[in-house]
Amino acid sequence: MSSRTLRLVRALEGLEKPVGGEVGELAEVAGLNKVLLGFLRSAGVEGEARRREEERYKWFRSVVGEVAGALRGLDYALHKFRKPVEHVSVDVDVLVNTRQLPEAVKRLASRGFRVEVWEKYTVTMTRGRAIVDLYTHPSFAWVVYLDGEELLECCTEEFEWEGLELRGLTREAEVVVTAAHAVYKEHVYLLADYFTVRRWLNKRALELARELGVGDSLKISVCLNKLVDDGLVELPAKIPVSYLAGAYAHKLFRDNVFRSTLFNALEYLLTERAGRSVKWRLTRVSY
Repeated sequence: MSSRTLRLVRALEGLEKPVGGEVGELAEVAGLNKVLLGFLRSAGVEGEARRREEERYKWFRSVVGEVAGALRGLDYALHKFRKPVEHVSVDVDVLVNTRQLPEAVKRLASRGFRVEVWEKYTVTMTRGRAIVDLYTHPSFAWVVYLDGEELLECCTEEFEWEGLELRGLTREAEVVVTAAHAVYKEHVYLLADYFTVRRWLNKRALELARELGVGDSLKISVCLNKLVDDGLVELPAKIPVSYLAGAYAHKLFRDNVFRSTLFNALEYLLTERAGRSVKWRLTRVSY
């Protein structure tokens, strides 16, 4: 019998239509993999679950539109946003030019958002259940693993999404950012990541990963995709420590910014928030 992940892949691609109890089983897996809406639509599932997810999607669209309107004219890009499979994110991630971060915060505050957390490289703002994360550089534990300003300089474009005119990363950059985020920050690989790499990976994405110093993370993602295709890995999956160790070692020796900000992690680990984060990361199966 094929793996649940492969059955879900085929359902998302419209190659198979699940029936009976399989629908609920695959819906649960799809939720963990951040592709629930795409699955419900592809499988033609109706009912309360579909209605709730469509309502969430409609609400998410309105939040994205408002955030984009507030930031219009600034040097920004929606980040980890574009996916080849419909999804509903829990937050809106935005890459912002460091010098324009205060203005971005001011504009969102004028629309009712308030600052919840202001850390090195990241500001989290909320309004009700809406969450906006403003990044100057993609990072984890205050350690920079991608140069945000370089991404803004080389890899942004205007695009249309659900009737909205938005500004975000190019598809090639999304492939690179997706792989780097999974490997260096989350240590977990999702089906949303799988599809982003599978459908949008091209020569330019490979070149960009090397230019930005995250080539190892893209290699790992391609390897994980192959394991999924062969039915050897179920997603979501924790990325093997051996893969992570190699990627971090190469990053440490080759990336000056990564190396210079690495000591920030020691400072971060002393914060109360870090303790909660570490416990959660050790026990989670998704994020």
